Amino acid sequence: MKKKLFVIAVLTIMVMAACTNSGKKPASIANSEDNKMASVPAVKAADFKPFDVMEINHTVKDYASWKKGFDLDSVARKANGLGFIAMGKSLDNPNNISIAFSAADVQKAKAFAADPRLKDVMEKNGVTSKPDITYWHVIKANLDSKEKNWVLITHKVKDFDAWQKVYDGEGTATRATYGLVDVVLARGIDDPNLVHIVFDINDMAKAKNRINDPALKKLMMDGGVEGEPKIEFYTMAE
Repeated sequence: MKKKLFVIAVLTIMVMAACTNSGKKPASIANSEDNKMASVPAVKAADFKPFDVMEINHTVKDYASWKKGFDLDSVARKANGLGFIAMGKSLDNPNNISIAFSAADVQKAKAFAADPRLKDVMEKNGVTSKPDITYWHVIKANLDSKEKNWVLITHKVKDFDAWQKVYDGEGTATRATYGLVDVVLARGIDDPNLVHIVFDINDMAKAKNRINDPALKKLMMDGGVEGEPKIEFYTMAE
């Protein structure tokens, strides 16, 4: 796939686990941080297992300059159990960057994020905003979607189970008619009533119309959404 948010991580984790269980060494997988495609066998959706993610959102002064420094720091991230998944640029401001990493150990990931060394690296690379770092437990993922653009929706709910009944009741087929392809459903690790949804977009006009549709707002309210949702549109970063 094309650096799709979360999907490469799911595939890679499953391939590595399968190889470990069989006692064989994993096949060589291309480094996704070099923007290369990993060659992995097809994985059935039924084989999906939940996993944890660290997401970093921040603004940079110059993307090209920042990206060079980001790539150079990959060794430190890997040493702390962080695997690169995907990177997106905001459609509103291409210097607003969202990066997702698989987190083998959330506590270790949090220690890495809190280390003053990371702050120094970010400042040196031209990060101009305070990083927004969140931790998610991915409970559903679509392994087949390959769109270039996506939307992130984050909101708080009164009761996750009650909200999910409404969400599932709408269904993937209905959302697909609005140009929205289900990709990820995740819950906050620090606050399990914080919901994070990723939709691929195959029709931007339809997707934006749906996002702004009063009927969708009512559906959210029926599901127990509290406050205004955070909605961000991204495109794949090269």
